[in-house]
Amino acid sequence: MERGLFKPKSRVFIGYLALPVAWYVFVVVMPLILALRYSLYDWSGGPRMRFVGLSNYAELIKDTDFWLSFKNNVIITLLCIVGQIGIAFVLAALMTTRVLKFKEFHRTVIFLPVVLSAVVIGFIWTLMYNQQIGILNWVLRAIGLESLIKPWLDDPKIVIYSVSVPLIWQYIGFYLVILMASLQSIPKEIFEAAEIDGADGFKRTIYIILPLLADTLKVSVMLCIAGNMKVFDHIYVMTGGGPGKSSMVMAQYAYNNSFIMFKLGYGSTISVGILILSLAIILLSRKLMGGKTQ
Repeated sequence: MERGLFKPKSRVFIGYLALPVAWYVFVVVMPLILALRYSLYDWSGGPRMRFVGLSNYAELIKDTDFWLSFKNNVIITLLCIVGQIGIAFVLAALMTTRVLKFKEFHRTVIFLPVVLSAVVIGFIWTLMYNQQIGILNWVLRAIGLESLIKPWLDDPKIVIYSVSVPLIWQYIGFYLVILMASLQSIPKEIFEAAEIDGADGFKRTIYIILPLLADTLKVSVMLCIAGNMKVFDHIYVMTGGGPGKSSMVMAQYAYNNSFIMFKLGYGSTISVGILILSLAIILLSRKLMGGKTQ
């Protein structure tokens, strides 16, 4: 039998790849190119566009509101790395023990919020945080902790932490599925040998599971950074960036400039800034975690 009998021809490969590549160029590459172009103009959306070169970028560097929103994104990202991936890792480790029963049920329930709309999540948590009728303050009153009751979404000092909780809660299941898939590739003999040697749950997690999941955790961290540096929906629904600008994030700042103040040129500059800063943080995290540079 000839070796090339079942080898697809080049035009077959091109035929299969043409539509996906064309779609990727249309929805990713073209908007990026247009954003780069518009960022060089003073443009309010009309037919008149005034070329300003790099003036928008010079203004962006000096824009304190942009850097405030960047700081908020960094805080949210750090909280989500610890909350989403950290809690998912603990749950994944529990899934490997015999203590936890009905594991499939727990995994399904934990993953359920992932498939819900971010707008729905935002509305649900807005109601939960409500100072008068919210279930959080109701529970605090019921157990006699009225001193802990706060205007969770109206206090500039805590609002950035309040809006991070729904993000953490929603995507724990996403990272749990990733970590569980990686755990299932680990031979069961390793866990059985650890059990014979007397390794308890904590030692098994630290000395066996953590090292074996190191590469998966690195990928999860980069996914978490990429997702939370462009977060928008939850914040927009819950606070609109307020009170004041205390929960403003970069994506919403770009939205406000582009579609509320009609500074589409400057809004495009902010979008390019988000892309550059996100890539920089991802590359920095990759370097710090010992990622390969190949």
